[in-house]
Amino acid sequence: MVSSLKKRSNTMNREAVYNQLRVDEGVVYEIYLDHLNYPTFGVGHLVKESDGEFGFAVGTKISPERVSEAFQQDLDTSIDECCVLYGERFNSFPDEVQQVLVNMMFNLGRPRLSKFKNMYAAVLESDWKTAAIEGRDSKWYYQVGLRSERLMRRLENVK
Repeated sequence: MVSSLKKRSNTMNREAVYNQLRVDEGVVYEIYLDHLNYPTFGVGHLVKESDGEFGFAVGTKISPERVSEAFQQDLDTSIDECCVLYGERFNSFPDEVQQVLVNMMFNLGRPRLSKFKNMYAAVLESDWKTAAIEGRDSKWYYQVGLRSERLMRRLENVK
């Protein structure tokens, strides 16, 4: 089922986001336990009850096609969640901004990303430099390390 948000036809460079997230999240072609002890595979895909892999043992091999399919679904979810958080305007943001926000959404999820109130306000004002300053003023920034600095640098350099 295609959500109404996806029908808005987001034109963000999905390949670029995939390549970034492969580096940021890694790609694992088997089920493993993440840092919270949850079964995971692919590009940080949390195994859910609705997944065919639910209940499979750690170490179960996952095909590249399935990893790609799960990633595309997770990417769609992250884009949809950005559309929910930022509204119709999300699709009009520069591609670079969309990529940064989707990367953050993929990493944080909407409940946590929505707590970046000052960054949120700056994004809605298209004030990318202030948004980057506010993104740096968070626990996430210090927990994630190089990834967060790279993302904030990209954001502050948007023209």
